[in-house]
Amino acid sequence: MDPTSQPISQKVTKISGTVTPPRSPLPYPFPFHIIPTYTTTQSPPLLLNIMQHPLKHHLTLTLLALILLSHFPPASPVTPCRTVCGTTAINYPFSIDDGCGAPQYRSMLNCTGTELFFMTTSGRYKVQSIDYNKQTMVVYDPAMSTCSILQPHHDFVITDVESVVIPPSSDTVFALLNCSIDSPVLNRYKNLCFNFSGHSCDELYGGCNAFRVFLSFTNSSPPCCFTGYDTVKYMSMNILDCSHYTSFINVDGLKGIGPADWVYGMKLSYAVPDTGCGRCTRSGGACGYDTETGVMMCLCSTSMNATRECGSNGDIGSGQKLALRTKFHAFALVVGAFIYFVIFI
Repeated sequence: MDPTSQPISQKVTKISGTVTPPRSPLPYPFPFHIIPTYTTTQSPPLLLNIMQHPLKHHLTLTLLALILLSHFPPASPVTPCRTVCGTTAINYPFSIDDGCGAPQYRSMLNCTGTELFFMTTSGRYKVQSIDYNKQTMVVYDPAMSTCSILQPHHDFVITDVESVVIPPSSDTVFALLNCSIDSPVLNRYKNLCFNFSGHSCDELYGGCNAFRVFLSFTNSSPPCCFTGYDTVKYMSMNILDCSHYTSFINVDGLKGIGPADWVYGMKLSYAVPDTGCGRCTRSGGACGYDTETGVMMCLCSTSMNATRECGSNGDIGSGQKLALRTKFHAFALVVGAFIYFVIFI
């Protein structure tokens, strides 16, 4: 029978035997298995090449697979911004890492261990809570006098930037204690003092163990002043001529409640800059800024940032675009070399 008239499935004849292995260039013995050979009327050179050199092509295919896997993006970007300190969530516009959050709030928060602090020129104030819905932060001054402890003379001072972007809220009241009769808030600026929720100086001195000591200096309660943040902002305790101060929050709900049950601290109010941060976070990034220019950026990973959102090459800066082009060219060269190696070698 003419071989050319046989079915294709019968054109291949298996020839078993031992193939003499090629001399290995390696300094150690190279195992060479018995490989069955095939003869056909038209033998595909790529198939024969793979069958004759299986180990070489296994290694090549493995290398290509690793290269392809390395170019797939991760399931979720790993951003350089920490999102929690202890049990307190750190969200935009705040941050505890430089370059994260909004530039207006740069270096305002510090995370020490599991405790979060609000940093000012007058000290470190422990952050008790942050309400991102109401846009408020409650802080406590460890050096401030309260109903239970009398602290040394101390001022509350924040920078001009802080007083604009995160000032004490209107329901935070400062109580200036043990003031001199010559104090400006008792004379020229007495309009700065007000009565809140029906409370008085006598109640404060008589209801707090820490402040009761002031009653021993005179036959009557020394002057005091309930005032707002602007008073202590523009006048120090020395100018006010008062020996101590304390502050408490949520004053609208303190009517009929004694000073021993007040919530001592300061509530700061802030505004969230409208910079399109939602678009960035929805793409898996974290809102931040360039530490040199202050320009807002979307932080997508430790090595790649965008101006608006992650995964948008049109928004990626020139440096990141160059890095992407370089990676693409290198990948194309590797793939081209692999194709040439498989077909022609």
